[in-house]
Amino acid sequence: MRADPVMRGIIRACGPFELQIRGDAYTSLMRAILYQQLAGAAAAAIERRFLALFDGRIPKPEQVLALSDDQFRATGVSRQKATYIRSIAEHFTAGHLSDRRLRRQPDAEVITEVTQIKGIGEWTAHMLLMFCLGRPDVLPVGDYGIRNAMRLAYGLPDLPKPAEVERIAEPWRPYRSAGSWYLWRRTDIVTL
Repeated sequence: MRADPVMRGIIRACGPFELQIRGDAYTSLMRAILYQQLAGAAAAAIERRFLALFDGRIPKPEQVLALSDDQFRATGVSRQKATYIRSIAEHFTAGHLSDRRLRRQPDAEVITEVTQIKGIGEWTAHMLLMFCLGRPDVLPVGDYGIRNAMRLAYGLPDLPKPAEVERIAEPWRPYRSAGSWYLWRRTDIVTL
């Protein structure tokens, strides 16, 4: 609040910081793929059908790799997403990734590691860092919600480019995850 008067107003309007940390890396990445580019209700329905193949539980990587294309398709998972989910399972089965390993790695290494998985980009890596691994200093510079909230809050004429997002958020270090959360919350409050 002392470092950025604009953020001070946002924090006062939004109230206490309540970032919820959930799940393990494997589950978080799989859910990210299931929910990619879908409305929440549609994605949740596909997730329920997918998990029903495993009695409602998150499948082990080996179980995912044993699924046929037809089984994926029957749950509503597209061929492309099935490829991505298999890629996640392959990385965890082969030992290239593990929840324990990712929790111990610096942020930049986590991003490098998980973006090797087909279908996982930088934005998903940032969400993993923030909402699964609980990292305090993540700034998803490509997130439209962050960029638009910055545009509105800081009175910018256009959406800021990633370099400008970095510059504006520099005073928030080492708590840029909190700053990001507050920008998302600001958008929720303003639109309610």
